[in-house]
Amino acid sequence: TLEHLPADKPRYLMGVGTPEEIVDYANLGVDMMDCVLPTRAARHGLLFTSVGKISIKQARYAGDEEPLDPGCRCRVCSRYSRSYLRHLYASNELLAQVLNTIHNLSFYLDTMKRVRDAISLRERARIHSGVRSPRRS
Repeated sequence: TLEHLPADKPRYLMGVGTPEEIVDYANLGVDMMDCVLPTRAARHGLLFTSVGKISIKQARYAGDEEPLDPGCRCRVCSRYSRSYLRHLYASNELLAQVLNTIHNLSFYLDTMKRVRDAISLRERARIHSGVRSPRRS
């Protein structure tokens, strides 16, 4: 249906969720998207990273002193380890939801920045290669 919309008007798509979907729809010409997924996922311990999704509630992160996403520059990744984030989540600390949400929203903002940069450079192929990541849980 995008071809039926005026090219000089913004194209909005409601409910787009994953970073991969954002990239796909931006590549098709959608200008604006929104979704509750990054905040909802954060509340349930699902975090988006440059190497895929991480479920911070898994026991394997209990002793992991690495940052959530070493390539991420958000204040959560620069200050807290996976083990601390898991501890907060397992302890039902409200701070877990706050920090997880900050990280996920930062990840989405960074994803959109890379999409915009690729579009402004007219490198649509780079949108896919620079943003897509392998899935991991």
